Amino acid sequence: MRDESTKQAAQEYLAAKLTEEEQKYEDEQNLATAVARSLLAWKRLKDSILAQCNEWNAITQEQTLTFKETPIGDLRIWCAARAKQMTVHYDSRKLLITVKNAGRLEHEKDVILHVEGYRSGPNRDDRDVHLVRNEQPVNIDMLILAELRVLTGIGRQRTS
Repeated sequence: MRDESTKQAAQEYLAAKLTEEEQKYEDEQNLATAVARSLLAWKRLKDSILAQCNEWNAITQEQTLTFKETPIGDLRIWCAARAKQMTVHYDSRKLLITVKNAGRLEHEKDVILHVEGYRSGPNRDDRDVHLVRNEQPVNIDMLILAELRVLTGIGRQRTS
């Protein structure tokens, strides 16, 4: 009985050690992917914002939302009707994207997104990046729509 207990304990130890090593490998690979592809995540977000602004303007048939990229790379979106603006800032060193929206109530915080690498397929090297908020992947289109709704003053969610 003692030999069986020792064997089981040793196997548990090896399993835990392998799990720790695998997690360390995953963390290193995810960070490397995030660093290498963070610009791609920023471009996806920026393209999505511009597409939604253009679609909004096409539907309203006026320049409700105007946008501009600043010399330092920030994206600024203005709502003509409310004289409010939203700024989207990308920090490549910290792998962060910050959304500041003047349409938000004073007590509401800025949206801070983190660029994170993840395993995207069955192979160890199948990797991509996505944006994460509160440790959860973000649906970019829904986030942008909610922010544009707040910026224009119609509220974050549609009322029935």
